[in-house]
Amino acid sequence: MPEDKDERAGEWAVEPAVQSTGGQAPAAPGPRTPRERARARTVADIVRLGREHLALHGAAALSLRAVARDLGVVSSAVYRYVESREELLTLLLIDAYNELGDEVEAAVAAVPEDDFGGQFGALGRAVRDWALREPSRYALLFGSPVPGYRAPAERTTGPGTRVIVALMLLFDGAFRAGRLSAAAPRSPVMAAGLAGDLAKIRAEFGLAVPADLLARGALAWTSLFGAVSFEVFGQYGEGTFTAWDELFDHQLAVLADVAGLPAAAARS
Repeated sequence: MPEDKDERAGEWAVEPAVQSTGGQAPAAPGPRTPRERARARTVADIVRLGREHLALHGAAALSLRAVARDLGVVSSAVYRYVESREELLTLLLIDAYNELGDEVEAAVAAVPEDDFGGQFGALGRAVRDWALREPSRYALLFGSPVPGYRAPAERTTGPGTRVIVALMLLFDGAFRAGRLSAAAPRSPVMAAGLAGDLAKIRAEFGLAVPADLLARGALAWTSLFGAVSFEVFGQYGEGTFTAWDELFDHQLAVLADVAGLPAAAARS
């Protein structure tokens, strides 16, 4: 298998995780026989080493031969479990998307179900915390594409959309509970093409939240990841901000207001 082929990562997309059990994507059946269990352990070791190499060398320099060396086997043996660098990148994408999804869903679930502002804050902080803890994996998901690699949508769409699905359900729950404020009187007229896109999304996910409020939610989603990416990738410039937690909390409060969400409930 060629190992020097360029790759590309970072598509919003995913499938059942390599190791994850939470979230929108159903967990794959566990290995039943000793041989299947041994294979699963080997694949898990390859993914673990792939994460370490990703952190040290970046996605473009990812090498199955180097992973094989650290695993203590010849490179031809690794190809029996992971057939190419592209496959290793796909496994790393799925693994990272699901870990992020698990943490976001757990954070949202820990907030009372009627505290929609608090849920939004918990979701945003979970994304930021994971990104700051796992900058190389965040970069694989949301940074510059790896040239030549295209994530297989049939495997990556599920895990890769877990955060936005959680956010859409949060907005929809707030609307159904009468806790999402209506659009401002001077909201721009929505173009027909955009209205059609939003109608498809609402139908696909069974959302009651109207199109204009869903569009505001989309703005909150992209702005949330923009704020996280600026911090993770050092785009603010050295010395511009020092109160990082306070900056992000302020950004979350502004975005919640843009989306029409209520303020988070006070904690005793």
